[in-house]
Amino acid sequence: MLVFIAAEAREFDGILRRAARSYSLRCPIVFCRKVLWKDGEIVLMANGPGSELAGVAAGVARESQPLGAIVSFGFCGALDPALGPGDVFVASEVLGAGPALLPRTSLTYKSGSLVSIDHVAVTAAEKAELAAAGAMAVDMEAGVLATRAREWDVPFFCIRAVTDTAHESFALDFNRMRNQDGRFSRTRIIAAAMRRPGVLVPELRKLDRRCRQASEALGEFVENCRFDI
Repeated sequence: MLVFIAAEAREFDGILRRAARSYSLRCPIVFCRKVLWKDGEIVLMANGPGSELAGVAAGVARESQPLGAIVSFGFCGALDPALGPGDVFVASEVLGAGPALLPRTSLTYKSGSLVSIDHVAVTAAEKAELAAAGAMAVDMEAGVLATRAREWDVPFFCIRAVTDTAHESFALDFNRMRNQDGRFSRTRIIAAAMRRPGVLVPELRKLDRRCRQASEALGEFVENCRFDI
């Protein structure tokens, strides 16, 4: 069974729009669905951003599903200026955690090293520092998922789509928008936007558009690729 693990459920919207059918599974995480996909089934899980929450999701997957492969999935920030919004990035390596397999597809995509950190890379300056270490993209979950896959001797893939470019900084510090369990707080985000509506509301709207674009690109990509496991 292919198990896709993301931070947020919306990262799966492009897949769910293309699914023949899906239904909820009873799991002790935020989002868990089994999807009838092509000629088989896949499982989609989301439990929030960062390594701790992603690690919990991976543990639930191992305990509840016949784990054929782990796919770290969802959005990422670009570190390479050649990556633009909506571009699909397939990691060949997660720095410090090991290699990743590449799916088979006729679609074009960018590939290279990804770095996984436990916070949002908010500024262009931080992205430049991460890029200097050799990474093309940054996320928050792939590192722990690659490590668990290696420990469990399970195939590992990492498929991401870009929502923010290498030269962009966020006016909103998303790291301060996380609650005690590490998840993003809508209440905090809305309150912050109300304090600086002229700056943050347009930024959040742009990010929302980019997320919808990235989710659609991911759905199209997965629809047209094959995972050899």
